[in-house]
Amino acid sequence: MSRAGPGLRHGLAGLLAAGGLLGCGGPNSLSGSVEELFSLEVSRVEVLRNAEALQVSYYRNAGQDVDLVVRLTLATEGLDLRPGKKVNLAGTTESGMARTTVVHLSAGEPARLFGPVDKGDLSLDEGGGIGESTSGDFSLSFQRGDSYGAGRSLEGRFSAIALDAGFGPEPLPPEGIVPLP
Repeated sequence: MSRAGPGLRHGLAGLLAAGGLLGCGGPNSLSGSVEELFSLEVSRVEVLRNAEALQVSYYRNAGQDVDLVVRLTLATEGLDLRPGKKVNLAGTTESGMARTTVVHLSAGEPARLFGPVDKGDLSLDEGGGIGESTSGDFSLSFQRGDSYGAGRSLEGRFSAIALDAGFGPEPLPPEGIVPLP
């Protein structure tokens, strides 16, 4: 049996380390069995925050179009959303709204609202407030049934500055000028 030289050992170690990093998915990534329905490739992530919700949107450049791969909206009513604390994504808020909604929208297709979340959690590594660097992860599964994505899973990591989602009323732009998002 021959022994690998130091160059080969270092090369293998580097390859294994790179494989480990790729397996983690990076700071803005999606995975899960919903990939059987559409691509989970991500180009950028946007985090919005206001007094009522935290919203994480994953976008993918698709030629001349930009697809909304997944938008996860977490209603924060009654939650203590802070770094290091896991929050439950399933169920409803005290006022009866779904705790979490998930939407997918590809260019030229209708928006698809996923069914109710069966179980899952989200945790922040840092931030969560408006203007703060916000990162974290979530993992969830959708209830079985006839809804879009039923019985499938979705996991994600995100990292972005949390922008103010605001509440209006905001002044209308001058006539004929459409503000860019």
